Amino acid sequence: MARTPAELAGANSGAPFEITMDGRPVPALPGQSVAAALWSAGILAWRTTRTTGRPRGAFCGIGQCYDCLATINGEPNRRACLVPARPGDAITTQEGHGHARIGV
Repeated sequence: MARTPAELAGANSGAPFEITMDGRPVPALPGQSVAAALWSAGILAWRTTRTTGRPRGAFCGIGQCYDCLATINGEPNRRACLVPARPGDAITTQEGHGHARIGV
């Protein structure tokens, strides 16, 4: 029987909690990044590119590529791979640069 990484490390992750993605409930665990929680829920894209509207999600997972930008609790351009998930966080799909008033 295969063991999970948490079991191998002897970690106690704590009680799960809920965040939302575009209003959809998503389970998360303490210590997970927003990107990890979204991945765990099968959500792979949460941003679209500025010029062509192509879907993007986490690519590098270490905050270098900026593909994982998301709007978290109303604040655009947060790197979901670096932001720890917190109970009640509201993540929304970010379109382009996340600032509609700029119009670039």
